[in-house]
Amino acid sequence: MSRISLPPYQAVLFDMDGVLLDSEPFWRQAEIEVFGALGKELTEEDCMETMGIRIDEVVAYRVPDADQAAVVEEILDRMVELVGEHGELLPGVRETLDGLSEWGVPLGLATSSNYRLLHATLKSLSLADTFQIVHSAEEEEYGKPHPGVYLTAARKLGFAPRDCLAIEDSINGLIAARAAQMGVIAVPEKALYDDPRFALADLKLDRLDKALPLLQAAFSRAC
Repeated sequence: MSRISLPPYQAVLFDMDGVLLDSEPFWRQAEIEVFGALGKELTEEDCMETMGIRIDEVVAYRVPDADQAAVVEEILDRMVELVGEHGELLPGVRETLDGLSEWGVPLGLATSSNYRLLHATLKSLSLADTFQIVHSAEEEEYGKPHPGVYLTAARKLGFAPRDCLAIEDSINGLIAARAAQMGVIAVPEKALYDDPRFALADLKLDRLDKALPLLQAAFSRAC
């Protein structure tokens, strides 16, 4: 079922969008609305092509001749609204976070979203004090699938990348974590679950708490 070898891992790094909450539909809605107002009509399938990519890079790709900074802010404004109104933890996330915290596992967050949305999301989900460190690809030269956000997050948390296990939902995030030489548990959204590229992950699940027995076996000794 799994190729994972958990005993060497010492910390867990979570992606945010699509892992903690089902925010990908919010991203698609915000992008369709904002890009549509600029004359760039997108479908949900179009938006899924750029899933996991930093929003400024998405904007540069979609509307290269627009005022890109302004477009980014419009999309982020809408995202903050949508997360505040509708955001909730995905099934199994609370149990997994509680278990890892109980076992003394250092936890970090490594996301393509910028700090404004990151902090708004954690506040909305009552997770502001859950992670020892948070890191946004906003600080990196390149976003996912470049490994920079994971490499820096591991350094902030105080571990070598190879000692970290990443939790991801997107192909771009999976590639980023793998390029950083991390283990990966993938929890794809239903529409992407059968994408064969998720074979790159050590373990693929439809909800995160199904990994709890495996995680407990690896990390409960840290208590």
